Amino acid sequence: METHPRKHEPRANFHSPGALTRLTIRAILFFENIPSYDMPTAQETSTGEQLRSLICLQYIDSEIDKIEKLRGDLPEEIRDLRDEKEGLAIRIEKYKQEEIQNEADKTSSAASVKDGEMLIARYEEQQIHQVRNDREYAALTREIEAQKQRIEDAKQRMEEIDLNEDAHKAAIEDAENRMKELDELLVTKERDLKEVLDDTKQEQAHLEKKRREAAEKVDGRYLLAYERLRERLPDGRAVVPIQRGAAAGFAVPPQRQVEIRQGNRIVACEHTGRIIVDNDLFVKTAQATNL
Repeated sequence: METHPRKHEPRANFHSPGALTRLTIRAILFFENIPSYDMPTAQETSTGEQLRSLICLQYIDSEIDKIEKLRGDLPEEIRDLRDEKEGLAIRIEKYKQEEIQNEADKTSSAASVKDGEMLIARYEEQQIHQVRNDREYAALTREIEAQKQRIEDAKQRMEEIDLNEDAHKAAIEDAENRMKELDELLVTKERDLKEVLDDTKQEQAHLEKKRREAAEKVDGRYLLAYERLRERLPDGRAVVPIQRGAAAGFAVPPQRQVEIRQGNRIVACEHTGRIIVDNDLFVKTAQATNL
């Protein structure tokens, strides 16, 4: 069964069916509804020259994008590893501070037990030999109960520390082991990224220079719209050639194809806002771009 490319519909949308995005509408208004003679460039270049300049800029940007893709997810992975390492360092420090506090609490609790037992012995001795009435006896009894509670709380705290001690030490050990793993991973990832950067450093610097030269030939208003499209589109292709009646997956009406081949105006896709150019012009311009 023969399939047909999707047709341009005024209400279609690159992101959600039914309505054009504001950026797409602005791109269409900018590139199509404003006459070229009303949009002077810094060097008063023709629309055809502007099209070639935009194609050249897109071609160079695509080559730069290829280099950046070689890095893959390495920059993001390295950033995530560093973030995890920083979080682990904070956690390990917290564990160690808790360990110091627990040791201090054990020492303090042991002293409380010893002090409480000594006071209980003293109060009991006073009950036997020194009390003169029931009120004094009851007061000493309350002090004895308070010291017993103090001893119970201290012993409970020491028991709690002892029960959690193994788990606490295991948590510190796990965190430190993970820290070592992260250090090793970071060394590997950073080395891989450095190799990629070293291999492509000169080429990217050359392309960046060419890009600056190409951007200078594009009218400022066209350049602004182009840059915005590049930022919004996932593949960064703001300028696309028409091939077999379609551009970037969207069918182009025959009349629009004629306008594109004539090259007398800059035509924007009604769906995505991409600049559509003649395929032959795109290929010839790309080949003429000396990289």
